[in-house]
Amino acid sequence: MASSLSMQFAPFYPIVHQVLKPLFPQCLWSGDENVPAIALTFDDGPHPRYTPELLQVLDRHGVVASFFWLGACVNRAPAIAEGIYRRGHWIGLHGYDHRAFPTLSSTELKLNLQRTQSEISRACQIPEQAILDVRPPNGFFTPKILDLLQEENYRSVMWSVVPEDWVNPGVTTVINRVLAQVKNGSIIVLHDGHCGGEQVAEIVDHLIPILLRQGYRFVTIEQIWQQTSALTTKLVD
Repeated sequence: MASSLSMQFAPFYPIVHQVLKPLFPQCLWSGDENVPAIALTFDDGPHPRYTPELLQVLDRHGVVASFFWLGACVNRAPAIAEGIYRRGHWIGLHGYDHRAFPTLSSTELKLNLQRTQSEISRACQIPEQAILDVRPPNGFFTPKILDLLQEENYRSVMWSVVPEDWVNPGVTTVINRVLAQVKNGSIIVLHDGHCGGEQVAEIVDHLIPILLRQGYRFVTIEQIWQQTSALTTKLVD
C-alpha cells in the first residue's frame, strides 16, 4: 500500500471499529471505558533490527506491551522473542506467515496457529496452551473463523486505534492519529515488522510520555481481558 491510500482509509478505522464491535462481542475490541488504562500492541514481529530498538524504548519508559507474532519471524529470531517474554510483555498469535485467515481452510488455519504456538513455545520455554490470544492478519475474519477460534479455545483480539503506521505516513502523522482517537480502554495497533517497523521505536518514544501526561497507564492485553471479565461480572450481578 502507498501512503496516498493511507490518507484514504485511515479516517475510516474508527467507524469500522464502532460497526464491528457490537456485531462480534466475543472479540476483545477495547477495555473498560471508565478506567484510564490502554494497551500498546505490536504486530508482525519479532524483527531482528526494529524489535530490539523498540524494546530499548519500552525498557527506558518502564512500559509493558503486547506482541502478536508471526511464527516465521519467531523462527528467525528466537532469542529476541525470548527477551520480549522475559521482560513481562504479553504474547499472542498473528499466524505463521501473515496469510489472511479467510484464505485458509479450517484445517490449514488450525495447523497455521499450532505451528506458531510451537515456535513461540520453543523460543520462550512456555507451554503452547498458555498462548491463547489471536489477532487475525489485516483484521480479516469471518463469523466462521471466530467460531473455529472459540472452539479451539483461542481468544480473538482486535483493536480500537489503528493509525495505519505500516504505510509509513511519518512519525508525526502516526502520533497525531493515535492522540486523536485514544481514550480509556483503547487497544492501539502498531507494527514492529518489515512494514512499519522502521519508525516504531521513534513513534513510541514520543508517544508514551504524552499519553502518560494525559493520565493514561499502560496495561497488557491479558489485563484488558481481566478488566472486561470483571465488568461483565459486575453487570450480571
